[in-house]
Amino acid sequence: MRPAAIVPAYQAAPLVAAVVAELVQLWPERDGVWVVDDGSIDGTADRAAQAGAKVLVHRRNRGKGAALRTGMREALARGFDVAVTLDADGQHPPTEALRLHESCPDPAALVLGIRDLAAAGAPRANQRSNTFSNLVLSAFTGRWLQDTQCGLRRYPLAPTLALGGQEDGYGYEAEILIRAAAAGLTIAQKPMRVVYPPEEERITHFDSVRDPARIVVRVLRTVASARSRWLLDRLGRGGGGGFSRRPSRGSDGEP
Repeated sequence: MRPAAIVPAYQAAPLVAAVVAELVQLWPERDGVWVVDDGSIDGTADRAAQAGAKVLVHRRNRGKGAALRTGMREALARGFDVAVTLDADGQHPPTEALRLHESCPDPAALVLGIRDLAAAGAPRANQRSNTFSNLVLSAFTGRWLQDTQCGLRRYPLAPTLALGGQEDGYGYEAEILIRAAAAGLTIAQKPMRVVYPPEEERITHFDSVRDPARIVVRVLRTVASARSRWLLDRLGRGGGGGFSRRPSRGSDGEP
């Protein structure tokens, strides 16, 4: 199983080099560290390249989901099997990214990093937003998802891209969870350590009110699309198989 590390980055010049430099030192694949510069104008791409990453550049800002797809497609084309994604702001320590990869031997599993936001000192708005998203996505997938907004994940590249996620923004990560559950992919959940710097040092483009609302809209669209495909498939096969909302257990036994 060949793992790539993909860092979507936007206006992250002050922090991205430190993240990349540590990743390059510890990552098991020498050419497996990728940064997708999503239209930055602050020198993010140059800082990432100088630190040792392979850099892909969007000429304009297209959103986190578009950046993740760009990185995944390139990694798959280069012969990688899975991709661990982590943020460019240092919230996800590279050592934890590697630990997430090593925590699950199944190359076909979607592996979610699970944060303890309260213990990490995350802002209360972030904690409330994440709790709301967890409840919504758990209801629609029929399985208990403990952290639906964490960007520290490991994606099986070919199966993930085959799901056909369309969202360009933050909603892509939620969309993939819905599509993965509908397709019957294994979803593993692993506790991970994260770092929240002091508020004055944080770099974030996530709006804790606007973006969760957009995520919910994407979830509703995705569920409607999945149910439509299930109905067509059921009619075509005489009533067998399809999308299920019954509670199930992931590979770790979470309810």
